[in-house]
Amino acid sequence: MRLLIIGRLSGELVAASRIAMNRGAAVTQADSVTQGLAVLRSRGADLVMIDVALSVRDLVGALEAERIRTPVVACGTATDARAAVAAIQAGAKEYIPLPPDPELIAAVIEAVASDSRSFIWRDPAMESVVKLADQVARSEASVLVTGESGTGKEVLARHLHAKSGRRDKPFVSVNCAAIPDNLLESELFGHERGAFTGAIARRIGKFEEASGGTLLLDEISEMDVRLQAKLLRALQERVIDRVGGSQPVRVDIRVIATSNRNLGDEVRKGTFREDLLYRLNVVHLRIPPLRERPADILELAGFFGRRYADLNGVPARPLSLEAKRLMTRSAWRGNVRELENTMHRAVLLAVGDTIDVEAIRTPDGESLSGGAADPAARAAATAEAVTRTLVGRTVAAVEQDLILDTLDHCLGNRTHAARILGISIRTLRNKLAEYIATGIPVAEPGGTRSAA
Repeated sequence: MRLLIIGRLSGELVAASRIAMNRGAAVTQADSVTQGLAVLRSRGADLVMIDVALSVRDLVGALEAERIRTPVVACGTATDARAAVAAIQAGAKEYIPLPPDPELIAAVIEAVASDSRSFIWRDPAMESVVKLADQVARSEASVLVTGESGTGKEVLARHLHAKSGRRDKPFVSVNCAAIPDNLLESELFGHERGAFTGAIARRIGKFEEASGGTLLLDEISEMDVRLQAKLLRALQERVIDRVGGSQPVRVDIRVIATSNRNLGDEVRKGTFREDLLYRLNVVHLRIPPLRERPADILELAGFFGRRYADLNGVPARPLSLEAKRLMTRSAWRGNVRELENTMHRAVLLAVGDTIDVEAIRTPDGESLSGGAADPAARAAATAEAVTRTLVGRTVAAVEQDLILDTLDHCLGNRTHAARILGISIRTLRNKLAEYIATGIPVAEPGGTRSAA
């Protein structure tokens, strides 16, 4: 983990720096915001810690302007409450009081290193994916990870990095779908000063920032096909050209790409280069959707339940038996991401000793049981409800309702109704004559009973 400390190294910051290094962080120091930005442009970092004596707002604003997405943590004397509030309002993610608490700094570093995500699985379908990932992790082969949105593709990519020989080097992620096409080239390959409007200084791209480590190209199917040609050269030759640059730059990276689309289909549509697909797809890991990994649902639900109970300062509660049944039969179209948000809500809404079905709700506040079950489960529930309405009734009464409802459906057409019911037209006419004789309304041709 690469930590950049911005501020003059007084006794407190020196102590914080030593704690971070003891926890495995590689620490770089800059005296000012300007120097810190120069470090970020030239080397990158995973976390910035800035002294509140400097302008946190200027740093955060500069990072946003240059699209540098490194999280910022402010630090200052424990008694400086106003500065702490101002730093958070300016965009800092956390405030660390000085003198430093070793456990607090360790927690912040751990949170950044793990990116607040944990790799949890139990289902055999996921076990086979993880086994293959572990088998290829130490190789230099490019890996393509596919699966529906929210299944955990980036989490698996981080697992691959953590198990690789590059685990002590940077893991750099680029979301190809979140960056406009005209900016993505600069984001990946960097630029020279004056290369375009707003390029106020040379800046390295994600390829250089990840050199020695792993580069994740997230949702690569969203990349413009024209940029794919330059990406292909970078992958083949491990050489890049900064935007506006004249000298090629050699990089040493391992590439992992993710997609929620079928890239073979994209090749056939002409939106993805076939040669790039071959270059990326040396090893293919497909993550099954959550509905195909039922054993993972309760494992993940328990994990998120404990996490958000601790985060919100409420007691950790287990799922009730009914809640477990509801969770395992839900469709989870948003996969793990939807499950996580659902459990966060459930932790906040639960009352009593367990998380019951009443606490498991959609973002609109509706019960998850209302529409979350898959089609087979809904069909079974409907059949069960229909069966309950028949209990206690005679066969003749049920037959009468079936005949009259079918005749209504056919707008009184006896021939069509008889065909649907599977009886002869004579049998139908005899039944209808019996009903009319006892005063029961029967639909006339062209109408229904309600219109009769």
